[in-house]
Amino acid sequence: MGTREKKLMAASIENAMTKSANKTAQIHSCEEQKQIHSTTNPVVAVPFPAQGHLNQLLHLSLQLAARGLPVHYAAPAEHVRQARARVHGWGDDALRRVQFHELAISEYASPPPDPAAGSPFPSHLIPLWEAFTASAPAPVAALLREASASHRRVVVLYDLINGFVAEEAARLPNGEGYALHCSAVSSIIGRVEDGGRLLRERGLEYLPIDPYLTEEFMEYLHKRTRMEQSMVKLFAIGPLNPLLDAGAPEQSSRSRRHGCLRWLDEQPPASVLYVSFGSMSSLRGEQIEELAAALSGSKQRFIWVLRDADRGNVFADDGESRHARLLAEFTKQIDGRGLVITGWAPQLDILAHPATAAFVSHCGWNSTMESMSHGKPILAWPMHSDQPWDAELKHAEVIPAATIQQVMERMLASDEGRAVRQRATDVGEAVRASVAAGGSSQKDFEDFFAHVTR
Repeated sequence: MGTREKKLMAASIENAMTKSANKTAQIHSCEEQKQIHSTTNPVVAVPFPAQGHLNQLLHLSLQLAARGLPVHYAAPAEHVRQARARVHGWGDDALRRVQFHELAISEYASPPPDPAAGSPFPSHLIPLWEAFTASAPAPVAALLREASASHRRVVVLYDLINGFVAEEAARLPNGEGYALHCSAVSSIIGRVEDGGRLLRERGLEYLPIDPYLTEEFMEYLHKRTRMEQSMVKLFAIGPLNPLLDAGAPEQSSRSRRHGCLRWLDEQPPASVLYVSFGSMSSLRGEQIEELAAALSGSKQRFIWVLRDADRGNVFADDGESRHARLLAEFTKQIDGRGLVITGWAPQLDILAHPATAAFVSHCGWNSTMESMSHGKPILAWPMHSDQPWDAELKHAEVIPAATIQQVMERMLASDEGRAVRQRATDVGEAVRASVAAGGSSQKDFEDFFAHVTR
């Protein structure tokens, strides 16, 4: 994969400052680990409390911890629990290498999403984000001061939206801050030096993401996001998600293997359509009915993750599903040809499985990279934020079942679909090569690791 492609596809880490350093935190009980940590810099990671952002920074934290760095991951208690419970591709031993810190924040409203809202943007999460950015600076500052007092250098990784973390890192006499861009790089590429040319060469035009956000959230972003006037150093790395062996998805399981994977084992290769719209999107009732009709009418195998967007506190959910009546009838219609998952799905394992042919996705950046890295084509159904940037086509208010069914059948049962799947396989091989030894992304990751451990 070339340098240009790498910069378009990879997550970016921005170096905000450089200062000097001392010893490291001793996180693990093992003496050997203590010896390693006594000569390395501690890393403090502070994600933004939304699933995709929690996930990416945890993947990066786990990669750094696997190389012997002492890593602290700090988020509100319910989001520490959420990140740990939902991460895939890592075992319990890997999670024990990271020290998790629960940030005390003020109480906030955690209403259910409103599928009938005028905008698909998850505005019901705004109370959480406001409480986080108002309350988290104090405990984050305390954590950083503690690390700074006893170590030569403190490496601070923060979500680009968490501007307050950059400010706290800058106050340390021995701190270095690095911003992780957790959404589609294409959404900011037009503002990066030479980014406009990269887009034009590919027949693309840079468009701001403002139309796909609410005014309320845009105001929030302008207050909270820290964008450096100039990038001191850019590390283009990714994908951050683990790359699983297609033939052995069970290797990544931290507990009993999910039942959907056993069902996939029984299906022919490249025969199953995976349908999921992520953690921040809720389809309207009419749209769900049209999608159900398309899945039923297509006669194709599928796994459908049918769940509404997360609440601010996912553990405050009352457990009731608005889809119960539809599901009762729908499961009779499909007669074992498909599965419906109403809880959290093991997406990495599903995408890695050889029976999975393609992915109907909202095109969140996590889902986009996970699908690409496992060589599965995407039937794009973008909703909000950076997602339209990851898709070539936009969608109508409610897409009728006939249209959805036609696209599904073309992907799974036509020569055109087979050609698309082959191109996706080629992309997957290129992505995997970029993170393998000697690959462009792996080289940038090695450069980043060398830089923060110098």
